[in-house]
Amino acid sequence: MSPEIDQIIQKSLEACALAGVKLTNKRKNVLIVLLSSVRPLSAYEIFERYKDQFNESVPVMSVYRMLDFLIREKLVHKLETANQYIACAHITCNHQHETPQFLICDNCNIVKEIGIKKNIIEKLEQSIQSTGFALAHQQLELHGLCEHCQNSPK
Repeated sequence: MSPEIDQIIQKSLEACALAGVKLTNKRKNVLIVLLSSVRPLSAYEIFERYKDQFNESVPVMSVYRMLDFLIREKLVHKLETANQYIACAHITCNHQHETPQFLICDNCNIVKEIGIKKNIIEKLEQSIQSTGFALAHQQLELHGLCEHCQNSPK
């Protein structure tokens, strides 16, 4: 494992301990699979990579349960439009987390996570509420082309 992944895992273990929950070895390994990937993965891709990376098979339903745990603990995000998962880019940050926004490249599938300022989300919520619509969650996913794909010869 890379030193960066080691640091993220250590911070994740500490965050879970502070929250009074346990980052089991299997949950930790699912997080490692996601941290080792350059792009988001589906649960089935995580299942396959887990088997290859750790020489152990876990049922796909268990992978889903582990992902649910990791999402609740804010270590992983689910990209709703693609039904894929990505490790949180801010696990080792010491700042207050903002609402995540995901910039998804439709060409190479790379995802960049950025935060949206709280006041922008509050204004958006007010605008939505004024229509009588109840917002389920605040995650935004925007599709386009990353800088690399924009600059690549066609």
